[in-house]
Amino acid sequence: MAARRRTLNNNQLQSADHATALPRSDPSRVQIIAIYLSLAVISLAVFSQTIHYNFVNFDDDLYVYDASAIKAGLTIKGIAAAFTTPHARNWHPFTTISHMLDCQLYGLNAGGHHATNMLLHTFAVLLLFRLLQQMTSSMWKSSLVAALFAVHPLHVESVAWVSERKDALSAVFFF
Repeated sequence: MAARRRTLNNNQLQSADHATALPRSDPSRVQIIAIYLSLAVISLAVFSQTIHYNFVNFDDDLYVYDASAIKAGLTIKGIAAAFTTPHARNWHPFTTISHMLDCQLYGLNAGGHHATNMLLHTFAVLLLFRLLQQMTSSMWKSSLVAALFAVHPLHVESVAWVSERKDALSAVFFF
């Protein structure tokens, strides 16, 4: 008499796989918060010295301190112009408005403008971590990539030069 062979259907195979698989630990809320804080500290520690920098004579004059519409701060006329006319040879209304807001808040104190760039960069780092962690479910790999993005030398320009605000803003909107 031939022995009868037992076969499993797909549902039984899946439940058998789950029974033998190691339990997967999801990252705790505390771990995620600790990573966010660590990434913020890393980013701010690397770029905090920029608040002591002056404007750069490369093109910060075009973007801020020689632009009368920017120096006037946030006005209805300035906001309308940001959406209808180019500024510093570019059409980037959000960058223009953010410079107006900085002049409204800090005047021509370059440290305040640099602080805004630094905070935007830090926010982009945190958004990158969140995006990667959600896409890959890998907390530690995502945090490493975000940390490398935070301290990468190419980002010095977007934090230290007020005129490169568009880079920090585009990263925030992208992520």
